[in-house]
Amino acid sequence: MLIKTDDLTGYQIKALISEHLNGMSLHSPPESIHALNLDGLKQPDITFWSVWDGEELAGCGALKELDASHGEIKSMRTSSAFLRKGIARQLLQHILDEAKSRGYERVSLETGSMKAFEPARKLYASFGFQECAPFAQYSDDPNSVCMTKLL
Repeated sequence: MLIKTDDLTGYQIKALISEHLNGMSLHSPPESIHALNLDGLKQPDITFWSVWDGEELAGCGALKELDASHGEIKSMRTSSAFLRKGIARQLLQHILDEAKSRGYERVSLETGSMKAFEPARKLYASFGFQECAPFAQYSDDPNSVCMTKLL
């Protein structure tokens, strides 16, 4: 697997982000969807990575700088053909390593509270993330779970 910084211009990554956004709309009410579209992911405070197995896109994820000591994980998604093959685990470790190299003291994320998001919550918990109060722009929402990890 190759993890590389991605400029979000390739057709495969555009399709995966579209799939990600569609998946969010299937499981979350509109007011509880915090996934970013392509333009949102192209902001200067966000670094976006894609994971490749040869010519096949296996997954993606991003790290947003909230401030000099705090980052947020955004848009973690595994391609359907690569589910349960360790892609998310590899990418999450890559993002955490990058956060440490930037000197962040903490990394946080928001995910859904519904059953469909249970595998994601379990993955994050296995890396030491714990539920926390809403951070940054988030507010209390029964459809959201905020999690954080001290580095």
